[in-house]
Amino acid sequence: MTRVETRTGAQVETSTTAQVETQVEAGARVEAETEARTGVPMAARGEAGRDVVEQWRAWAASTAPADRERAEAGIRAAYRQAGLPGPDRVVWAGSPREGVALVRALPDKGPSVREAVRSAPWAGERARLHTELGAAGWAAQWAATGGRLWDLTQALVDRIRAGVLDELGEDAGVRLALLDAVLGQHDAPWLAAFDGRRGPLHGLAEVCRSAGWWWPFENVAVVCERPSALHRDEAGRLDRGDGPALAFPDGFALYAWRGMPVQASFVAELRTLTPERIRAEENAELRRVMLEFYGYDRYLADSGARPVHTDGTGTLWRIDLDGDEPVVMVEVLNSTPEPDGSRRTYWLRVPPTTRTARQGVAWTFGLDASVYAPLRET
Repeated sequence: MTRVETRTGAQVETSTTAQVETQVEAGARVEAETEARTGVPMAARGEAGRDVVEQWRAWAASTAPADRERAEAGIRAAYRQAGLPGPDRVVWAGSPREGVALVRALPDKGPSVREAVRSAPWAGERARLHTELGAAGWAAQWAATGGRLWDLTQALVDRIRAGVLDELGEDAGVRLALLDAVLGQHDAPWLAAFDGRRGPLHGLAEVCRSAGWWWPFENVAVVCERPSALHRDEAGRLDRGDGPALAFPDGFALYAWRGMPVQASFVAELRTLTPERIRAEENAELRRVMLEFYGYDRYLADSGARPVHTDGTGTLWRIDLDGDEPVVMVEVLNSTPEPDGSRRTYWLRVPPTTRTARQGVAWTFGLDASVYAPLRET
């Protein structure tokens, strides 16, 4: 049975999770025994035939509601592995923002035990694997596992920290709380390097698979829900033009376009943009965002641009912008017809110094206009 109370917007849960904890630890023992018997690490086997690293990637990016029972079992297992009694209670927060606020406000939580619960076992396992594999082997192991996840995950962590600081203020206590967090699902990169399934890391790995950021204290553990929405572009950057790029259940949200942080009001305005509004924007970076969202070709058409050069390769267009480099594009008609007989038009943005359409098209192929002579265009 689970008893749930409500305190100042957070849920305080006290759960009898002994059965789940036992299953967690039993699974870890079975995997360790399998490795010892076969000599093949579980990390090399995959999970149900799937790429283990991709599974960790999925946990890092998960927007499913937290599995609270499993997360709490993992927390208590991590405490026990560190030689500590479990926390008296687990407090759930809707986001890292609320988590930081709770960490700063909760009375009688006791001192942080992050060093014992997270830092020490990580350092121990890294030293063990470094000794076992050698420097080159460890580097290869990291490159094949955690290194594949690190950049995107760390960029997301940095953005969340910046968003919390924006909302709660540049207070030293807020910064300290952010640095004191165990990152839950966003600890996936380093857990992937060890597969996180046995010995001193299995409790931490269970939280990673089940929930978001968390803070271990002597008497209380504060743990966050996962995001409820995450939108990225093809490069993995936060990106959404019609709402928050990252959102949490309690309303904490981050807005971005192609990775650039923007305000919610700015994103709302993107849907009603006009060429006049774009030209009026004084911030060059925001104006570029507007142009990307509106579409360079559409902007050229709607703003009354005039062609500056035409030749056999296409048409060169140019629009000057105050305080920024001009928009220069080549309009190219595909020589190969579509199935319906029509010919598709492509717009290629080229450097502001471009003077002819041929020069612009040649630049897209990394060539000088004098040597650009295609035998056939496709």
